[in-house]
Amino acid sequence: MSLKCRIAPCLWFDGQAEAAASFYTGIFPSSRIIATSYYTEAGREIHGHAPGSVLTVEFELDGQHFTALDGGPQFHFSEAVSFQIDCATQDEIDHYWQALAAHGGSAGQCGWLKDRYGVSWQVVPADIVKWITGAPAATERVMAALMPMQKLDLAALRRAYAG
Repeated sequence: MSLKCRIAPCLWFDGQAEAAASFYTGIFPSSRIIATSYYTEAGREIHGHAPGSVLTVEFELDGQHFTALDGGPQFHFSEAVSFQIDCATQDEIDHYWQALAAHGGSAGQCGWLKDRYGVSWQVVPADIVKWITGAPAATERVMAALMPMQKLDLAALRRAYAG
């Protein structure tokens, strides 16, 4: 049997789906808002949203499909799920780090951050998997360099890997 499906994250927001989709599509290249749906009378008594308010925003970030759902205050984001951005250059790391952390985001350790909506991101070098799964001595050096960093320093990590 040959099955084909698309896996796309659905992000639950509390009244911020439209703003979040606009924020994200303004940061990533080749990104766009695809469609917006709105609440109707149906389900109003369960969810409490006014008819005509935003229900979902479908959007793409550099070809990856997402849905932003304005579901209400019941659920919140945590670091248990994050989105990893593989960056080829320090300029890319700087761009994504600064843009995602802007206006109320917060820096974490080892290239992690939370954006203003509470969504967790990992802004990392594209070679990070190679660097931490290779020779044990190189992995140890990379991890020792990586652990105290917030925003990652690509040159320092490359030096650590090379020894």
